[in-house]
Amino acid sequence: MSLEKAVRHLARYGLKERVQQFDVSSATVELAAQALGCEPAHIAKSLSFLVGDGAVLVVAAGDAKVDNPRYKAQFGTKAKMIPPAQVEQLVGHAVGGVCPFGVNEGVRVYLDESLRRFDIVYPAAGTSNSAVRLHLPELEKASEALGWVDVCKGWREGE
Repeated sequence: MSLEKAVRHLARYGLKERVQQFDVSSATVELAAQALGCEPAHIAKSLSFLVGDGAVLVVAAGDAKVDNPRYKAQFGTKAKMIPPAQVEQLVGHAVGGVCPFGVNEGVRVYLDESLRRFDIVYPAAGTSNSAVRLHLPELEKASEALGWVDVCKGWREGE
């Protein structure tokens, strides 16, 4: 059902034909990069957080890690990942397939600055064996992101 939700969402933007399904798992950054034949940094991972009583997704580059002080400055609270058992209920997709497409109503989506260095990125498409190839402006539009944030580290030179 998650794949169908993501595909329906992407269809509204003329992007459903870009969805790829694999015979192997793409549930982690490393596995997705292997399945796609790309560098792990180009995987657009969706990180799920609890902010207040709602869910927030931060879509970041595969080589980026959350920087707690930056996160707290942006969202006014400590970074608290949604427990894996609750991700599907709160976000609409299960761990391994979380993406910003076809999420539950009220889920707030943000894109991290770590993605801006790439023209093309590969977010999941709702399942642990799918991805979609998107140019950054397409991800911006189709994710219906509320904006760009700078809450990750480890991707800048010298960091």
